[in-house]
Amino acid sequence: MKKYLSFLLVGLMAAVTVGCGGSPSSSSSDQSAQPAPQEQKQEAPKEEKKSDYPNGPISLIVSFGAGGGTDLGARILAPFVEKELGVPVNIVNKPGGGGWVGWAELVSTKPDGYTIGYINTPNIITGYVNPSFQRKENLDSFAPIANHVTDSGAIAIRKDETRFTNINELIEYAKSNELTTTSTGVGSDDHYAALKVNKDAGTKFRAVHTGGFGENLSNLLGGHVDVMFANVGEVVTPFKEGQFKVIGVMSEERSPYLPDVPTLKESGIGDIFSWSARGIAAPAGVDPAVLEKLQAAFEKAINDPEQKKKMEEMGLQVDFRKGNDYAKMLKEEEAGVMELKSLLGW
Repeated sequence: MKKYLSFLLVGLMAAVTVGCGGSPSSSSSDQSAQPAPQEQKQEAPKEEKKSDYPNGPISLIVSFGAGGGTDLGARILAPFVEKELGVPVNIVNKPGGGGWVGWAELVSTKPDGYTIGYINTPNIITGYVNPSFQRKENLDSFAPIANHVTDSGAIAIRKDETRFTNINELIEYAKSNELTTTSTGVGSDDHYAALKVNKDAGTKFRAVHTGGFGENLSNLLGGHVDVMFANVGEVVTPFKEGQFKVIGVMSEERSPYLPDVPTLKESGIGDIFSWSARGIAAPAGVDPAVLEKLQAAFEKAINDPEQKKKMEEMGLQVDFRKGNDYAKMLKEEEAGVMELKSLLGW
């Protein structure tokens, strides 16, 4: 009987041991197998987060008011970029400071690719070349994505203007009389255009600086300024609507969007050229993989035939430059502004 009880006790102890976890070797094997899946689970999101960009809306800052050339181009392009990236691209207007309200915000945001913006030359360059502003930012504060538009300068007058009716009459009148002109800011392409004409043709234009095309248009039509200096892409639609007369363009050849309007060069006024280049950039420091995705998306969007057609209908000249080519273009623009510093007394 004692032998039977001893045998039964040993059997019960063995059963309890197996039921609680099995043999020591099998328990050790299970524990060593657990960490591997756990480590994979921790690492996977890091890889997924990088490769998944973008996984949310992107803000595209336009540093000028609604209705201007930059804003119009941005709103045409945005849906094509959305198609490439698969996320919403929201236009955010941040006018003021000749563009630097928006650009300062752009460079101060986290460089994660979810806030990008249009940068306009020469405005963005004159904003830090001007010593009175004492800006720390410069072209190195931005990571170029692509140039979208290069928009030549244009000169417009009111339909009921009687003092001058064409570009030659305007220049002759302005040699003896001070005339006010529109401008989107100190050192903007419009401002430089007026200064160049003053220097080369001996005119007396004085720029009145405002925040954007909408305000400039109101000032011209309301008689608050005498002449409008703007860009072809801005004036085409209101010109076709009969709001004013465009009497000259500041390009080497006539604009295909204003074929009946002469250039200043062919009018005998001089080799006076003006333009605004508008491209897209991210804050400096953005991850190269994210920047590459943005550059690829904008390349396809800007070169999309439908996008080009819509831009042409608005009189906006598409001029695609990608990444390094765009960066080179910006540096050349910077050198050009440096040569014109004397016109502003800098």
